[in-house]
Amino acid sequence: MAGKTALVTGAAGFIGSHLVDRLISDGYMVVGIDDLSSGKLENLPAEFDLRKMDIRDRELRSVIAEIRPDTVFHLAAQMSVSVSAKEPMLDADVNIGGSLNLLEGIRALGDNVARFVHFSSGGMVYGEPSVLPADESTPPRPLSPYGASKLATETYLPIYERLCGLQYSIVRLGNVYGPRQDPHGEAGVVAIFTKAMLTGKPLTIFGDGNDERDYVYVADVVDAVIMAADSGKPGPFNVATGIGTNPNRIFQLVAGFCNYSEKAVYGPPRPGDVNRIFLDVAKAKAELGWTPQVSLEDGLKTTVEWFKRQCN
Repeated sequence: MAGKTALVTGAAGFIGSHLVDRLISDGYMVVGIDDLSSGKLENLPAEFDLRKMDIRDRELRSVIAEIRPDTVFHLAAQMSVSVSAKEPMLDADVNIGGSLNLLEGIRALGDNVARFVHFSSGGMVYGEPSVLPADESTPPRPLSPYGASKLATETYLPIYERLCGLQYSIVRLGNVYGPRQDPHGEAGVVAIFTKAMLTGKPLTIFGDGNDERDYVYVADVVDAVIMAADSGKPGPFNVATGIGTNPNRIFQLVAGFCNYSEKAVYGPPRPGDVNRIFLDVAKAKAELGWTPQVSLEDGLKTTVEWFKRQCN
C-alpha cells in the first residue's frame, strides 16, 4: 500500500492508535483527527500528523480537501452508553452529525471519493437477539441511544454510495480489549479490572456478573479492519469471536494474572446495557478470510503485562 494516504478519526484512542501503527507499518501516509477528549498523545508515534479537532468542526472538510485520503477510517465517537442515555441529543450530534460532516467532506472530493470504513458496535446495534450468536441478518434493535446512533450512521452509507459513488465497509465490533485501553471509561471492563487489581483497589461488577459479551483482542480487530478496507465489500461484518464471556469469568482470569485476592463488589446494572450478546463471524471468514487468532487467555495475559509495565 505504499503511496496510499489514510485519514483516521479517533486516532489517539485505544483502537485508533493501534490502527495508526499498523497503517504506518503497511506503508500508508497517515493523518489523524482527534479532539483528545479521551484519546492520548502518548498513544501515537513521535512526529505523527495529528489534527486536533472535533469531528463536528467544519474545518474537518478542509483537512479532507487538503490530504485527499484514499481511505478514511472512522472511529471517533461519543462512545459512552450511560452518557447517551442521559444526553441522547449530544450522542446524536456527535455520532450522527459528526459522521455526516465527515461524509460531506468526502463527497466534496468529487471523482476522487475516498473509501470509508465505519466502526459500528455489534454489542449495541443488535440489542438482545432471541437467537445467538447474532449474525449480520439479525434485525437490529438497539437498546441505547448510542446503539441507535451507530446504526443510523450505517444507514447513511448506501445513500452516499448513490449520491457520490462512496465505497464503504461497515465493521460491527464486539467488546474490544488490549493494551492502551482506557481504564477510566465504562466500556473497557478488562482495563478497568486490570488497573484496579494492580493498584489494590476494590472494583464493582454491575448486575450479577452473568451477562455475556463477546471479547475480541485489538490486534485481531485491526487485521479485520484492514481486510475490510482492502476488500471493497460493504458488509456489515461482525468482528468478534463468537464466544460469550461474562464479567465473573473476566474477573477470575484477570485476578489470576494480577495475583489479586479480593472479592468483587456487585452493584446495580447500568441503564442501556445489554444482558447477553455474542456474534457470528462466519461472514467475515467467508468474504474477508478473517478469523480471530488470539485466545481470551492469551489476550488478557498480554494486556495485563502491558498494564504492569505502565505501573512501574
